Amino acid sequence: MAPGNSTIEAPGASSLTLAAQAAASSDAAAGAFAELSALLAEIEAEYFGPDRRRLQTPEERAAGRYLVANALQHGFQCWFESDPARPVFQRWLSPTKKLLGDNPDALYYGAVTDPAGSYRIRGNVEGACYTSFSVEAGAQDGNLSKGVISTLNDTEFDVAADGSYELIASSEPQPRNWLRLEPGAGSITTRHYWEWERSVAADPTFHVPLWIEPLENPGPAAPMDDAAVAAGIQRVINFVRGLTIGFPELPPEVMPAWVSREVNRFSGSEAGESNTEIGYAAKDNDYRQTVYELDPDQALVMRGRFPRCRFANVVLWNHRLQTPPYRYRQVSLNRRQLRYERDGSFEIFVAHRDPGSPNWLDVAGLRSGMLFWRFLLPEEEVPPIETEVVDLSTLG
Repeated sequence: MAPGNSTIEAPGASSLTLAAQAAASSDAAAGAFAELSALLAEIEAEYFGPDRRRLQTPEERAAGRYLVANALQHGFQCWFESDPARPVFQRWLSPTKKLLGDNPDALYYGAVTDPAGSYRIRGNVEGACYTSFSVEAGAQDGNLSKGVISTLNDTEFDVAADGSYELIASSEPQPRNWLRLEPGAGSITTRHYWEWERSVAADPTFHVPLWIEPLENPGPAAPMDDAAVAAGIQRVINFVRGLTIGFPELPPEVMPAWVSREVNRFSGSEAGESNTEIGYAAKDNDYRQTVYELDPDQALVMRGRFPRCRFANVVLWNHRLQTPPYRYRQVSLNRRQLRYERDGSFEIFVAHRDPGSPNWLDVAGLRSGMLFWRFLLPEEEVPPIETEVVDLSTLG
């Protein structure tokens, strides 16, 4: 089935619409599948409509459809059989599933939970330079997070000498290692960052030990009957809709200060600015973001210094908040991967082809996209990132 085409062909039978099939069936799941098909047609008509900004070229539309495919993949992996009474941490992102600003130097996991539930979380930091847990607001029934309710990072809970830890997530306060739940809490997101020569997310064998279980055993789950399948598909629908035609497009004046209003330029942040009003953001991160626009013979040079912090990197995204393929391209750079000037500063080159520097971010043919910096738990003010657009032929 292609988006926008709600017909299927049955061997030896004429073509019937899914809606007609669902109407002829008493199964709730049939109706849910028909609704999912209708959503894909709606996305094709509205999300890829002629008035959609940054979806005007075949390249941009391909990126949009890649997002839809990834949203479907994520919806069925993480939301279809989600059970708040029996949560499981699912790895959110990978080289073949990219959503909501993926990061090659990090692994993210998520678990759908009941705000009134109580859970034990066990894990190991596995050498990560940072590990944290965030309780997301509004992330229920496949809906996107609307903000952060509470967070707990590895400076705030006990980690044993072997890297292991145990937390309690509940609405009832605990003396130590407590992750607070409250009404409106729908899921728990984890973050694990490494500064390695090879980006951790590109390693298909790497796994973070992570386990969540209810404090009181709820017993085995019931089989997925017709009603459960229909409910699961509805959660997938909610997620896919929220990430496409329902995704908010905020005007520049209400965006955080760290989102630049100028192309190829970075702004700073404001004192006391918090990320807790942003879904799936980290309270401990200091962010910088801009849109880049580069012709094939141009390069964007970024110059700066790192503050004292736990982790820092810069990542390339398309306008759907997805990295270009990073298994065989350098689309992000962390502090360990960079080569520095003698005075400790850095120069990074964003370009369509190799400018002759190891600090090359490969835009993979995207004339326009996004550049995103993270500075984790900075101990001092983040120095400004200076930028300059130059002709590639001027670089050695």
